[in-house]
Amino acid sequence: MQEEYVLRQEDLVENPTARVPICLVLDVSGSMDGEPIQELQSGVKMFFDAIRQDEVAQYAAEICIVTFGNSAQKVLDFMSIDRQDVPTLNAGGMTPMGQGVSMALDLLEARKEDYKRAGVDYYQPWMVIMTDGEPTDDITTCSSRIHSLVSSKKLTVFPIAIGSAANLQHLATLSPSRPPLRLKGLNFTEFFTWLSRSVSRVSQSTPGETVELDVAGIGAWGQV
Repeated sequence: MQEEYVLRQEDLVENPTARVPICLVLDVSGSMDGEPIQELQSGVKMFFDAIRQDEVAQYAAEICIVTFGNSAQKVLDFMSIDRQDVPTLNAGGMTPMGQGVSMALDLLEARKEDYKRAGVDYYQPWMVIMTDGEPTDDITTCSSRIHSLVSSKKLTVFPIAIGSAANLQHLATLSPSRPPLRLKGLNFTEFFTWLSRSVSRVSQSTPGETVELDVAGIGAWGQV
């Protein structure tokens, strides 16, 4: 753990490029077993590959992954993408979404403090929440934290429902400015393709500048 921390700090010294911190908060509960978890795994890998191949985003994007199933777990911490390996996702357990989102918020806040200490500029952090069910724990506290951050333009949230059992109303409480969308089938690859292009677009802008995302491209993977 200490070695990883040192590497994360070295990254900020060696590469002073403004960062786009992104936390993927992924449902790996038992209901995701089989094809859903396999497609999610493939989509996440494709996302990393696309970022690595982008001349600008590969230096700007920093990705962290939190999963929630048997428990909430940080399975990948922020670091230069060329030092990262996509973790294997395994399905099992309940849906402790509140724990997962709270952990993601803590990690994003901690990484922002790292940037500030290192004098590295950063873009508004992103959090992607993907779930196929309803939370089995309380999401009130993390919802309140998100509302405060979003209202002060310190966080962008992308809530994505997987399958018909996912509760859009619960997801909506975690995203005050961006309505949740339901993934078309298991179109994870299409979603992560869109997300990688969005990261690329943001990374080529100036921190603090408003960047319009590709709304038209959402139709390839999402629906209300």
